[in-house]
Amino acid sequence: MISMTKPRVWESFFWPTIAAALLLAVWHYSVVFSGTRVFPSPMSVRAGVSELLQQNVLWADIGDSLRRVAVGFCAAILIGIPLGLWLGWSAAANQVVNPTLQILRPISPIAWIPVSIIFFGVGDRAAIFLVFLASVFPIVQACVSGVSSVSPVLRSAGRNFGLSTSQLLRRVIFPAALPQILVGVRIALGIAWLVVVAAEMIAVDSGLGYLVIDSRNSGKRYDLVVAAMLMIGIIGLILDFSIRRVERIKSVRWGFRNAS
Repeated sequence: MISMTKPRVWESFFWPTIAAALLLAVWHYSVVFSGTRVFPSPMSVRAGVSELLQQNVLWADIGDSLRRVAVGFCAAILIGIPLGLWLGWSAAANQVVNPTLQILRPISPIAWIPVSIIFFGVGDRAAIFLVFLASVFPIVQACVSGVSSVSPVLRSAGRNFGLSTSQLLRRVIFPAALPQILVGVRIALGIAWLVVVAAEMIAVDSGLGYLVIDSRNSGKRYDLVVAAMLMIGIIGLILDFSIRRVERIKSVRWGFRNAS
């Protein structure tokens, strides 16, 4: 049996830092040796970030993007989790609703952009609607799968203790399915962050996505384009890290042990 050694605390910071430094070095010397005047160097991007901060543009765009994701994503959670629990619990309801979900789920949220503009116009509501669509289907699917995978022993134990259906769902089924639900939430959040950037390039006039396309169209400021791209990646990493921290809470991880 192969033993997995847990990395030391300093290694979890040291090696990623080394990897990032190597990437920056490759980026810098690739620009220097190629002699390109189009793609910016790391120092040019750093200057671009400073310029955006001085103009009070960067924080405003980050705030707009996060606000749209927060509203659309929270709406997806409020609707998706109860719907997924219901479909996972009721085989009859799942049989009726699931075909429609499976038709809508593969449609890219980007394909909904023209429809969202027709419904909501150009503005925040269109972007929030797209974030909602991107998030709700992975959450529903994770809930259905999580409820379906709960051990029948737990269901029987709850019934033997006299729990009603609502109590059984709230006290047994949902906690047991929560780890798998959080995996779906994490996937949905990543998709939502991708979609809001794409939506902002077309449907709104603010946010990091808009900053990318506006910097490209206004004087071909590729230093600002890459600066916005880096901020998109960094914020995406922070969001994913936050969900991972929630998954590590002991009261959440008990479902993994019971599932196994």
